[in-house]
Amino acid sequence: MRFNLSEITDVIRQRRTIYPEQFTSRKVQKEQVELLLNNAIWAPTHGKTQPWKFTVFQDEALQALSDFQAKTYLENTPADGQNDMKLAKLINRPLLASVVIAVHLNRDPESRISELEETEAVAAAIQNILLTATAYGLGSFWATPGVIHAPQAKDFFNLTEHDKCLGLIYLGYVKEEWPKGQRKPIEYLTEWRTQ
Repeated sequence: MRFNLSEITDVIRQRRTIYPEQFTSRKVQKEQVELLLNNAIWAPTHGKTQPWKFTVFQDEALQALSDFQAKTYLENTPADGQNDMKLAKLINRPLLASVVIAVHLNRDPESRISELEETEAVAAAIQNILLTATAYGLGSFWATPGVIHAPQAKDFFNLTEHDKCLGLIYLGYVKEEWPKGQRKPIEYLTEWRTQ
């Protein structure tokens, strides 16, 4: 075997969604974030288009992200549909994280590869980030709030007309014990065919 399969399996099975409310104030280091991003870009990519782009928020920029989310939510949600708890999360979560990575679909200008395949490649890059964070012992939360799809997001994230933000990855150290998880056994999810 080329690699320690039991360690790889442990990292995959230990990955959890850990919300920013569960983070400590301990800072994630720039070198750690760089490794997460360097591992992200090794995801499968059709035609080697590498359709990802990242925006890293830390320190004072976390306040800017919080402000953007609140303002965009209020501007794009009718007053009678606004939810105070949702607004509070949009405001507070960036401020509770040590780092937030916005992950974008950076479309191939020639559109040689379908948008679906490019989106899948970016999702694989996100999984690489989450697994690397787990290996570091960092909590991570992949959020996809509606505000990242609002028209204002193009300017805020410096995206072109064809690009899209596919998620915000919140990172931080975990306050308590690493949460346990469970999945349905593969017997319930798999059909084996031999003919």
